[in-house]
Amino acid sequence: MKLLTLLSLFALAAVARAETTLTMTGLHNCCGSCAKGIVKAGTSVGEGVTIDLPEKSSTATITTKKKGDAMKAVEAIIAAGYFGKVEGQETAAAPASTTPETKMTKATVSGVHLCCKKCETAAAKAVATVSGITKHDIVSKATSFTVEGEFTKSELAAALNAAGFAGEIK
Repeated sequence: MKLLTLLSLFALAAVARAETTLTMTGLHNCCGSCAKGIVKAGTSVGEGVTIDLPEKSSTATITTKKKGDAMKAVEAIIAAGYFGKVEGQETAAAPASTTPETKMTKATVSGVHLCCKKCETAAAKAVATVSGITKHDIVSKATSFTVEGEFTKSELAAALNAAGFAGEIK
């Protein structure tokens, strides 16, 4: 009986210490400032959040003591201008719309993490993949940039996300 009680206590202790771990892949992380920004954003959501991000790695492992804090950390990282996919959280594509998305001729993108020349170059390369964009004014350390041409908001967002960036497009 004592053995059963001890085993039950050990099992409860293990459950009480359970952690939640998420892996974010595809993050833009070209330098120490990028890494610091990712870690700072992710750990800002509460105590007990750790971010394992090897130098210049595009993969971060988020470990939290509270289950809800893991997704809060992901959301904070995205809000800080980085983008990554959460392994195991892939969702099915939304059904195709019957009405085509309205083309834009100019957009301002804000909140993208652009701490250095490497970030600038990566964001510029991402924007260049969007068919129809003819001009941009992306510079390092900027808090926003504009793009011009003929493109859709979703095309621009997808290109930035694929390069590991997130931002608000208006």
